[in-house]
Amino acid sequence: MASERNFWSGDPWTGRTKSNGVLFSAPLTRARARTRGGYKVTDPVPSHVIRPRAYIVGIFFAIIICALTPFNNVVRGATPLGGGYFPLAPFYILVWMTVLTTLARRIFPGRIPMTGLELIFAWMLMVLVAGIAYTGFARTFFINITAPLYFGANEPGWQATLSPLLSDALFPKDQAAVDMLYNGIEGGRNMGWLALAAAVPWKAWIRPFLSWGLFMICAYFMLLCLVNLINRQATTNERMNFPLLILPKMMEQAVDENRVGSFFANRFLLAGIAIPVFLHGLNGLNFYFPWVPQINTLALAGSYFPKQGLFAGFVKLKLYFYPAFIGFAYLASKQVSFSFWFFFLAGALFTGILQVTGNSFPASELGITFGPTLSRPEETQMIGAFIVFFFFLVWLARFYMKEVAEHAFFVKHGPTPCVHERTDRMVFWGTLLAFFILVAWFMFHGMTFVAAVVLLVFSLMFMMVATRVVCQGGVTYFTLTVAPLDAINTLMGLRIFSDIGLLVAGVTQKVMFVDLRESVMPSILHTHRVARQSRSHVTIAGAVFFSMVICLMVSAVAMILVCYRYGIRELSLDWATRTTVSVYNNIVPLLHDAPGQGDSIRMFALVGAVIMAALLVCYQRFYWWPLHPIGYLMVYSSAMKILWLSFFIGWIFNTLCLRYGGVALYKRMRYFFVGFIMGDFLMGGTFAIIGFFTQTGYQVLPG
Repeated sequence: MASERNFWSGDPWTGRTKSNGVLFSAPLTRARARTRGGYKVTDPVPSHVIRPRAYIVGIFFAIIICALTPFNNVVRGATPLGGGYFPLAPFYILVWMTVLTTLARRIFPGRIPMTGLELIFAWMLMVLVAGIAYTGFARTFFINITAPLYFGANEPGWQATLSPLLSDALFPKDQAAVDMLYNGIEGGRNMGWLALAAAVPWKAWIRPFLSWGLFMICAYFMLLCLVNLINRQATTNERMNFPLLILPKMMEQAVDENRVGSFFANRFLLAGIAIPVFLHGLNGLNFYFPWVPQINTLALAGSYFPKQGLFAGFVKLKLYFYPAFIGFAYLASKQVSFSFWFFFLAGALFTGILQVTGNSFPASELGITFGPTLSRPEETQMIGAFIVFFFFLVWLARFYMKEVAEHAFFVKHGPTPCVHERTDRMVFWGTLLAFFILVAWFMFHGMTFVAAVVLLVFSLMFMMVATRVVCQGGVTYFTLTVAPLDAINTLMGLRIFSDIGLLVAGVTQKVMFVDLRESVMPSILHTHRVARQSRSHVTIAGAVFFSMVICLMVSAVAMILVCYRYGIRELSLDWATRTTVSVYNNIVPLLHDAPGQGDSIRMFALVGAVIMAALLVCYQRFYWWPLHPIGYLMVYSSAMKILWLSFFIGWIFNTLCLRYGGVALYKRMRYFFVGFIMGDFLMGGTFAIIGFFTQTGYQVLPG
């Protein structure tokens, strides 16, 4: 009878099947009726279930990563454990968990220690918080809030201008405690960690920790709710591609289908792994034993271009060879990969065109800026580009947002609310609640209501656009060119901020909204995509929030212990110190009516808006259009100085495989480029472990 049949339908992204409306991994479900590998599987786990063990394993390793990252990154100077949006340590752990899970299945027939979904979800919890322990928070936080007290005496105008504005709740005022943070506790290097913790002057940090902790927790909660709000639009309505998840999903499918052995034995995969293993094996030996030859992975091409003329923008061109990034570029869509390297080279050529035509403008036109890498007036095109792209995202989601608003305000609901209605209602009001708590936080610390709202709105705009670039473009390393305050200054000026409001805005932007190479927002969206088929939405959201809060505390404690043991002056924190000091050096003249921006800045912002609008129209209207708009958003990002060559190589191989071998060749070669990623990360993890037992560590991936 029809009512007794099982109707199977496949999910093209996950490779799973559906039986009577319930998702299962097909091999696990069908295993009820047959044997596999000499034993009978008697305990299948539905693919939509994430058991508590996955949460426990993910949070446990997340805490370990956050505890070890400051020591590994700033003391040993090794490959960062938690860098970018596909960090080293979580993937290294995922590979070994996959191997151990497969062995456990063989040793204990009929048992499923962890399913593929549980493994990848635990991995995502680690990815989510790995950046908090470094650039996402801990790398700059303590320097951000102590710089005025420690550097104030030597920086002109700091004491007279900044000291009256420093709140006891945000900035520690204990000079001795701050001096010890930079110089280290006397004899601290010979202390055990527990003895060191007892010697730390915690009393000086209680108020700043409580105040900044409230800010960070509310900000994380707002981002979590906001991602939940846009999640269905991105994953279901737009069917957005997630290149960074392709490799973990391949491993998940191999686990569920019990073919991990054949996956790792794939000859294309092994060939891909062999190249970075040989490369970094040789260079790693050279690092420790200089008599061993090495293969250079960086070439300086700028010397081949003239400093003046059409190609003046190429004088700092560098060629980085990172196999993992080539692998990610191959997995990304051909259109996106092409757009990234094309716009990067076009941006450099545009600088030369401006110089040749006599339309270049001096850097003084920028005035005072907060962009981490902003150096030329033409780079302010990104102000207009980011804003136009944000409103394009809003336009795409207009019907979805109308539906969410109807659910939130009970305009449209049935007698029994569906799960989407309840979820939309919770995340909508959760986002507004967190937003206005943050507004109240800013007002409590001296900012006006209008200034607080404007700062948060522009910060969220930039973060949402950055999230789209990372998740859709498969970018593991992303940096902003312009900061939210730069956009506010260009569009409406900074007079909406009081003196203390401008100080708080500059510092909070540095803490949360400008160093986006390890922001939590793209990782939250990745987590939701991974756990899409799970029905435990509230449990997953709770686990994500709990992970962020607990790892925020662990990262803060780990970083402060490292600083008090060695002293910030002796650690690899030059970039964090330099960029933080520059923030205060920018704020001081702004408080004394510094010269404003030149007219060219608004002109370039308008140019950026027009170019982005044209790209979006062509992208939407013409199916043959080869350029993706997110490529333009990365044109001046410092990340592209490292990644452009990788995207060029990945695009070439992607194009050649599809053109001359079709989809079949593309799928076979996908294992080869996946091997690039696995080889780089396995070598990075291996050298990170070696670095814990040596004084220095060889860097496989960029810091």
